[in-house]
Amino acid sequence: MDMARGLNDPMDFEPEGDAHDAAPDPAYEIGSDERRMHVRAYNHWVSLLHGRAYPSIEDLDPDNIADFGPHSVLLDFSKGVDSPSIRYLGRALREECGVDRSITHVAQVPTRSLLSRLTDHYLQIIANRAPIGFEAEFVGQRGHNTLYRGILMPFSSDSDGIDFIYGVINWKELVDAETEARIHAEIAESRRGTPAPAVAAIWADGPSAGFDSADVDGATLTADASLADRLHAARELAAAVTELDNRSRAALYRALGRAYDFLCVAEGDAAGYAELLADAGLTVQARAPMTPVVKLVFGADYDKTRVTEFAAVLGHARRILLPLGGLEGFLDMVEGGIKGVVKAERELRRPTPRKDVFQRAAEELRSRPPLGHVQIDACGDEFVVLLARAGREGLDIVARFEDDQSLTERAIRKAAA
Repeated sequence: MDMARGLNDPMDFEPEGDAHDAAPDPAYEIGSDERRMHVRAYNHWVSLLHGRAYPSIEDLDPDNIADFGPHSVLLDFSKGVDSPSIRYLGRALREECGVDRSITHVAQVPTRSLLSRLTDHYLQIIANRAPIGFEAEFVGQRGHNTLYRGILMPFSSDSDGIDFIYGVINWKELVDAETEARIHAEIAESRRGTPAPAVAAIWADGPSAGFDSADVDGATLTADASLADRLHAARELAAAVTELDNRSRAALYRALGRAYDFLCVAEGDAAGYAELLADAGLTVQARAPMTPVVKLVFGADYDKTRVTEFAAVLGHARRILLPLGGLEGFLDMVEGGIKGVVKAERELRRPTPRKDVFQRAAEELRSRPPLGHVQIDACGDEFVVLLARAGREGLDIVARFEDDQSLTERAIRKAAA
């Protein structure tokens, strides 16, 4: 997947039409540590927001991020988007791509390198104005099939525009078919000789009292489960959550995880999704595309506040391109759980604050060349309103209004219009 988009996102993006790139085989899942790196990098970005549209570049120090700093790159396009400079390139990424510190601009990035997987996506950040996650498989410089997962995050030097992008990527090379078959055979053989693990008892007086494991976990799903089967499984978990009165956080996370899996599959089955919506009497609105999914799973009469929160969680998961089956673990790891995700999503949706009209007008007048000069004391004020009458040799100033701030601001707006 190459960029975040939801069921009704008007922006259509086609992946690179390169014969070497292909969707990753489900048998080759990038491991949990790689997935956690993707999430940890995003959590770090959120922690630097502090209520702003974008984190300040001054707060980012990749050289001192031992966790994912070596797997990262910092792009600087404050001097233009055509040829961004590379301000930082982590050690692990340099070694994997076979480059050294002499590489200074995106134009120098070797094609077919892992680094190019990050730099090829930077324009999407400018278009989306939010973090973008992506994953795919490609044949690297050494001729090996490689799975990678990356995330690009915007930074700003003035809290207003995006002029830096920080990317983090992790990867693993795939084995050839013969080695893969041998490994799978060895795993299957070892499982046959391993006793089944004991099932932990459910606490009789705990929040899950009265529910066995099938009730809580829902139906077992295969990778090719139909859209209707996924909806049924998600509804079973949602029903369990309702019975538990939301006291079981784990059960709620599992239900939202199944709802997200249903959403992911629905994006590839528009006809099936439309049929399920019609059967339930639901419609999709552009301003709230995730709400019908929540109502399909939890019920049309579910608490409105919770519906809004759950829809924000699903929308956030799609925004950062969590993989199928990835939401439950993400909610377990992200700071603040559901509330934390809802807060982060609302901050990302908040439009970039526009400069005050007066400030824009004042900046316009500061940039204009003066019409002339008069020797009058400005008394410390930057802008002063003067009244003049036509004289024999130009304009004769007859009055000044330094104590009327309202009049001065109106004059500035009028002059800059």
